[in-house]
Amino acid sequence: MAVVGPTASGKSALAIALAQRIGGEIVNADAMQLYRGMDIGTAKTPGDERHGVPHHLFDVLDPTQDASVAAYQEWARALIDEIGGRGAVPILVGGSGLYLRATLDALDFPETDPEVRAALEERGRVEGPGMLHAELARRDPEAAERIGTRNTRRLVRALEVIAITGRPYTASLPQYTYLRPAVQVALDVPRDVLVERIAARAAQMFDDGLVAETERVAARGLGVTAARAVGYSQALAVLAGELTTAEAVEATAVATRQVARRQVSWFRRDPRITWLDGTSTPQAQLSELLALLDRPGHDAVSLDG
Repeated sequence: MAVVGPTASGKSALAIALAQRIGGEIVNADAMQLYRGMDIGTAKTPGDERHGVPHHLFDVLDPTQDASVAAYQEWARALIDEIGGRGAVPILVGGSGLYLRATLDALDFPETDPEVRAALEERGRVEGPGMLHAELARRDPEAAERIGTRNTRRLVRALEVIAITGRPYTASLPQYTYLRPAVQVALDVPRDVLVERIAARAAQMFDDGLVAETERVAARGLGVTAARAVGYSQALAVLAGELTTAEAVEATAVATRQVARRQVSWFRRDPRITWLDGTSTPQAQLSELLALLDRPGHDAVSLDG
């Protein structure tokens, strides 16, 4: 079972309600929620709001480490086997599309070439991610559109795969074929409502102490991935005196809207996902989901096939 979709759509509340009903356990599929100490800015569900539902793959990396899809795939699949072996239902929850596809679908990662990667990373450092994105746009426009202009690590990886395989990066992405039986749902939130939710979330994060949290995490060291996380990069700018708090809130909201737009585009391409009403209550969404699972063809709600 997987509850997917854009940030601020309400995935966590629905997943917890579902887990309570069917004996499920949550498996995180949000790359930024892997990091210890990064709680406010990644919108982790507080412990007292988890209602006793076990949560897995949260707080497993130090912010100095870079998240890896290949490592996540290994962790998540092992957890799915473990949870299913106990008779519980694993429920993947998150908006990191490639992490979800790597877990759900048959996907083998192309090998890496340290020399090619080092050369691309140096280009990214000297020329900036915009130049890498421009090259990727020439060689694989679909990949460039998916990744965006600022994610140097993913741009480097895409160009590395192209250099190694001689094929577009998108050709190495999984087809829409489940590795094991699964059901995916997403919450459909009208854009104007999602924009309001994102703005409110950005303001609440800074009210809840995001700048102080960022200062604590940065004091222990931030890796490239963690430092670029939406909210944290803006909070770092506040600490450096480059933005006021109000400017940082607005910048965070803008960046989050861009992330959400890419997430919606990613998940809309997957024909297997059923979209539920994201403006109704979690209980109403749960009723809609349970009705879906009762339909013919949805006889399995777990990923342990």
